[in-house]
Amino acid sequence: MNAHAPVALRPLVTALGIGQIVSWGTLFYSIAVLGPPMAHALDVSDVMLYGSFTAGLFLSGIASPWVGRRIDREGGRAVLAGGSVLGAIACVLLALSINGAMMLAGWLVAGLAMAACLYDPAFATLFRVSGSSYRRTVTALTLFGGFASTVFWPLSQYLLEAGGFRLAFAVHAALNAGLCLPLHLLFVPGPAQRVTATLARDAQPDVVVAPGTFVWLAAGFAVAAFLASAVSSHLVVLLASGGLASRDAVLVGALIGPMQVAGRVMEFAFSNRWSPLMVGTLAFTLLATALVVLCLVRGVWIVALVFALLYGWANGVMTIVRGTVPGVLFGARDYGALLGRLAQPQFILKAFAPVAVTLLFTLDPSRRLALYVLAGAALLALVAYRLAVRAAASRAPAAT
Repeated sequence: MNAHAPVALRPLVTALGIGQIVSWGTLFYSIAVLGPPMAHALDVSDVMLYGSFTAGLFLSGIASPWVGRRIDREGGRAVLAGGSVLGAIACVLLALSINGAMMLAGWLVAGLAMAACLYDPAFATLFRVSGSSYRRTVTALTLFGGFASTVFWPLSQYLLEAGGFRLAFAVHAALNAGLCLPLHLLFVPGPAQRVTATLARDAQPDVVVAPGTFVWLAAGFAVAAFLASAVSSHLVVLLASGGLASRDAVLVGALIGPMQVAGRVMEFAFSNRWSPLMVGTLAFTLLATALVVLCLVRGVWIVALVFALLYGWANGVMTIVRGTVPGVLFGARDYGALLGRLAQPQFILKAFAPVAVTLLFTLDPSRRLALYVLAGAALLALVAYRLAVRAAASRAPAAT
């Protein structure tokens, strides 16, 4: 562990948290509100619009390992600041788009920006400097990020009504350049400041990443990311396929965001009692249970509420698990690169999830098949996570 001046964690977490709200809100959530009117104005199809966004997410996955290695070597300041610059450029390109090609370029740049300034690079940055407080700082950071859609869906809608999608993306560009960039430059430590985090008593800083453990953990996280993307993009349709009225489906969906925050608050409150591995098992179990419950809605509103409660908690805590469990299983060596490698399949599966579920809808117009496939995938994700934990436990004596 390098001995350097301690980093003030509260200002750092606050700065990163504000950055997460803006980055998620402008680069990821904005398409839900601004995408359709943009496609209409540019006279491009929905396939072109969402295909461009998918291509951006795919590019994020390709860039993530490089981003993680860069943070390991030089810290997060340059990477996160660069992500803010790229985010501003992406929003400018989208604001000025006159055709599908320019729109595609905007979403591709947005994908690179997401790789450099969303949760994983922020987690890697915190890992370098937070020491034994790493787990609590990750939870606190995700509490900020949980409000991104709450803030930016209404803001984007307001700007859209006030001046169209071009004004909205112009304001988003200004927020990336005028707010996130200074925060990252002023508060994120440089390469000289580093403290290795300790996530658990048995986390060894020199543990070698075992291929089997890594593959199972990457698979579990990737399938969970696929499910989150699939459910968020088709939630109302999935609930309606269970016999719920559209109005009730929207109300149920609105409860998921607050439940995510509630789950993170509970994790923050009980982090001293629950190990990261136990929290991971709970998150994957809740996710699988939630999607099984979704299959059982069948028009019963209270069952849909149970789904929203379980799914919201699982999805909220899963973000924390992604930031903490890898350190327990693999140790502290090259942690940014490790998170980047784990993020790569997550971004890729997340990108293709909406299209994959749409294809399932075409195979079965009743949409029951899609529900069963999602529930089965959630059970597979739980199995993959438990196999990763078991594989790591089986080699623990050799690592000590």
